[in-house]
Amino acid sequence: MEERRMYDVLVVGSANADLTVRVARRPGAGETVTGTDLVESAGGKGANQAAAAARIGGRTALLARVGGDAYGELLLGAQRDAGTDVTPVIVDDTARTGTAMIIVDPDGDNSIVVSPGANAALTPQDVTAAQDTIAAASVVSLQLEIPMESVRAAATAAGQAGTRVVLNPSPAPEAAALAPGLLTAADPLVVNEHEARQLSGLADGTPAAWARALRDRGARSVVVTLGGDGALVLDDGGAVEVPGVRVKAVDTTGAGDAFTGALATRLARGDSLPEAARFAVRVGAAAVTKPGAQPSYPTRAELEVLAPELPRD
Repeated sequence: MEERRMYDVLVVGSANADLTVRVARRPGAGETVTGTDLVESAGGKGANQAAAAARIGGRTALLARVGGDAYGELLLGAQRDAGTDVTPVIVDDTARTGTAMIIVDPDGDNSIVVSPGANAALTPQDVTAAQDTIAAASVVSLQLEIPMESVRAAATAAGQAGTRVVLNPSPAPEAAALAPGLLTAADPLVVNEHEARQLSGLADGTPAAWARALRDRGARSVVVTLGGDGALVLDDGGAVEVPGVRVKAVDTTGAGDAFTGALATRLARGDSLPEAARFAVRVGAAAVTKPGAQPSYPTRAELEVLAPELPRD
């Protein structure tokens, strides 16, 4: 039996302060609308995935950069509250913490503008210095809100350590910009419908067709998330449709990150990819029923109330 590692999931990625305003409708070009009071909360795709994994009981660590400012303290506090090990986080007194400006409409849909701040300073050297932490994790979860060379360095280090890579290529680059080495490391590649269409190069088609095209490009396995309709999984066992969970969406911010953090945790615990996706769909559904990103993520106890059929350890 493989030796159990110190962490289920190490997330290498971004940490942002989310600045959220709810509006009756999103403004058009040149238009001003009035929104609610500004809400400050912890976010960033990397930090979100770490918080989601930790809150459902995953032994989780985060490698990220934050500024030596109030937002940096906010993000570190939120990770500690979730149960994440923040020892690998680098506090950079020369940079501002990354921020995301989020507008949410009455249907829970959002528009987001990200200012990278300290995230842009997470270097391949930072990743190399964390080699022992990468080797101590069963799964490394990656996204693209940090420099691409740092993502590639993390994927390479994970390969050398025998650590499984979950890659969420978001924000989605042009298909040609996603290095083949990253695709071949992805097990799985986790994409939403927009990302699947863009990265597959297929303007039309179905989630299964996009997944097959991405696998043909090198991904070891693929998960296409479908919002309220669930997910499509493609691996050596073939394509599997995972049904969605119908809920009243309050705010979709960070729902994809909740899904990915949960997926990585269950893969680390030994679930098959379809099994892990079934669990992750329920975590993502629970996340959209509350406002915000990390504040909306369920604990395992809360999830069992919502979905008692979930797998147990």
